[in-house]
Amino acid sequence: MKFLLTCGGTAGHINPAIAIADALRKILPDCEILFVGSGRELENKLIPMQGYPIRNITITGFSRSRSLSGLRHNAVTLKNLAVSRRQSRKILEEFAPDAVIGTGGYVCYPVLTQAVKKGIPTLIHESNAVPGLTTQMVSDKVDRVLIAFAGTENLYKKPDRVVLTGTPVREGFETLTYRQARERLGIGQEPLVVSFWGSLGAAHMNEMMPAFIRKNIEQGAFYHVHATGGGEEGKRGLLEALGQIGIEKLPEREDIRPYIDNMPLLMSAADLVLCRAGASTISELTVKGCPAVIVPSPNVAGDHQRRNAEQLEKAGGAVMILEQDCTAEVLFDTVMELLGDKSRLQSMSKALKAIAAPGAAEQIAQMIIRMC
Repeated sequence: MKFLLTCGGTAGHINPAIAIADALRKILPDCEILFVGSGRELENKLIPMQGYPIRNITITGFSRSRSLSGLRHNAVTLKNLAVSRRQSRKILEEFAPDAVIGTGGYVCYPVLTQAVKKGIPTLIHESNAVPGLTTQMVSDKVDRVLIAFAGTENLYKKPDRVVLTGTPVREGFETLTYRQARERLGIGQEPLVVSFWGSLGAAHMNEMMPAFIRKNIEQGAFYHVHATGGGEEGKRGLLEALGQIGIEKLPEREDIRPYIDNMPLLMSAADLVLCRAGASTISELTVKGCPAVIVPSPNVAGDHQRRNAEQLEKAGGAVMILEQDCTAEVLFDTVMELLGDKSRLQSMSKALKAIAAPGAAEQIAQMIIRMC
């Protein structure tokens, strides 16, 4: 059997697609899998890293700005849309998949709509509490819409096609234990805090990290792994900012990286995670039962990250701080307060596990196979 997965842009779209691909391959070891992306750097890095081929099409998203530059951008997008339809048709004809699965990002639109025209079974997975623009545009065309949050079925044009599955997570999140992960990392009894603000970086949040890191160095409070996002340039920028406040050499307990490649391992070992509220991250937190301080990005359509964060805060598994209220001092004090209350961390972990959707990837893979 052959399966085509399409996703694009951010790790929040890419990682669930990889999880589904892994589940399909686990059930059907001889199946063929192809990814279609939009040519962005992260897709071309993460997907081949997991052993999957990828083909890219020419597609860009729509700008919501009414400025002249926004109008020009949208004119280019309309041109690219026509090109991407032709490219999608060609890929579908050459690969001849038994099913096509999208997990978000504008690249999904031409691929899924062309698959629908060819009569190929189609699904789209929406990880956010509020459907994104692409999901809205295809939800009445595809055979199934898979959602992560209960009670959101009526946000879609055809609720009868909506199936609650949760968001699939990559292999390792459901199998690694806290003790196993810490042994692999060589971490003793000291608390581990893992922080990241998105695979592409977040300027405002990274600006406050030097002061946050300095506080931890001064107090020696916890082992800290931070991913800057933005590739090596993002890491260099943070190290330069640390140098400007007199921190030329980091102690071993401070680990600065451009990107976290081994997230299942690190999150399994973490006592607390500091993060945005991307849907993939939200799902990983719940499956691991990892308490979190969440600062949702205000720069996303529909304010969906805040909606995602509210789901976890309401359940009792996370503390949400709005970016406008978040300073290095507020963030550090919140971390110290939580690390100092083990019973609260335990209750947060239980609350997250109570709303988790373990086995989502396998459930989705079985559904795809049944549709073929």
